[in-house]
Amino acid sequence: MRQIWLKMSSPEQSERTPRTCCAKVFIQRDYTEGTACKFQTKFPPELEGKVEPSVFDHTVNTINAMYFEAERKDTRTYCEGCLACLTAYTVFLCVDTHYEKVG
Repeated sequence: MRQIWLKMSSPEQSERTPRTCCAKVFIQRDYTEGTACKFQTKFPPELEGKVEPSVFDHTVNTINAMYFEAERKDTRTYCEGCLACLTAYTVFLCVDTHYEKVG
């Protein structure tokens, strides 16, 4: 169970006290377009009253767009993979990978 730490406002209690949160919410993967990493944008009922559906939708769509860009396959990605194999992956000590550039 996830814990949220709250700082007490009274001066005599300067310690942080944990407050347990509600149950975990899992966002399911979306396999409608194959096995690409993508999450469903269906609003989970556990988040009712905690997060607005439009904020949830925007967040999931942003994450999906980042995964789409990271998983994109093009000539540059294949060349990066071949160069990595030829140099025993030491090339990544000098240059950023495609995944690091996306984030």
